[in-house]
Amino acid sequence: MSDDEAATAAAWAELIDTARRTAAEGLVVGTSGNVSVRVGELILVTPTGVPYDRLGPADTVAVDLGGRQVLGTLRPTSEIPMHLAVYRGTDARAVVHTHAVHATAVSTLVPELPLVHYMAAALGGPVRVAEYALYGSEELAANMLRALEGRTGCLLQNHGTVTYGSSLAQAYDRTAQLEWMCRLWLTAAALPGRTPSLLTPGQLDEVGEKLRGYGQP
Repeated sequence: MSDDEAATAAAWAELIDTARRTAAEGLVVGTSGNVSVRVGELILVTPTGVPYDRLGPADTVAVDLGGRQVLGTLRPTSEIPMHLAVYRGTDARAVVHTHAVHATAVSTLVPELPLVHYMAAALGGPVRVAEYALYGSEELAANMLRALEGRTGCLLQNHGTVTYGSSLAQAYDRTAQLEWMCRLWLTAAALPGRTPSLLTPGQLDEVGEKLRGYGQP
């Protein structure tokens, strides 16, 4: 096995683990949602309509940046236009798309997730909702890119979430944080006669600066 083949195999194994985690942690149901990771000029992506627990090393699916399938016999996810739009328009190395319940609920209520928690700064600022369009369409991909401008995550109206990162682990963490913030806002906003306090843009900018030095060197 060449170095390139080894890198592809390792990335595929991590992609499967990440996809299974979205299901295990309740971010998707059945075969909904999808995950991708970039390895060189290849985009490894989950196939359409296949339960994640059935995927193995022999099921690798990959497309190039033009969308042409270059590895595998299973068809790529129907959301391939959305994934490719992220890779073409950002510095993403991994993308996670889910149908998380609380995030999807928020996408039906507001054009932007209210600033209920400072972790919005980890996604680049207030999380926008991309206007609804048919799943798998170029229109949805374009709407998503507009919502992602200056952000690493967004909501898709009446649909779900998209986040990206420099790794699968980072993209997944951003998805989990987004779902948690949506759940937090829905919980607080549901109390009769009470309105959640929100952060100001200035307070969020302050958090963003502090997050630049967060974690281990």
